[in-house]
Amino acid sequence: MKVVGFLILFVLITGSFMVCPAVESGMCRLLSVSESEKLILISTIPDKKKYILDVAAAKITIDGKPAEFEELMSFSVIQVKWEESDEKRNGVRLDGTAIEIEIDPPQKPLPQ
Repeated sequence: MKVVGFLILFVLITGSFMVCPAVESGMCRLLSVSESEKLILISTIPDKKKYILDVAAAKITIDGKPAEFEELMSFSVIQVKWEESDEKRNGVRLDGTAIEIEIDPPQKPLPQ
């Protein structure tokens, strides 16, 4: 009976990993923006790994308000949530697809 329980648990655990793609999230430096393909090149801040992400369907917010893709070029630090993948587009291997991009610009001090 214990063996059957362990087998069921094993199947559930391994099956759930196959169904749910990995989602990465964190603060990143925005290194490059490709307007024609809607791709971005980012570098994670703590370990400086570089990723190429598809952002065509990403939800983009600046200071909590919806924003357009073109507005990304004005910022250098962004927070990105993405799903890892190994697909190619026009000969370029993509590391993932961005789901959500959040930008919290630094607050400007009020003039005195």
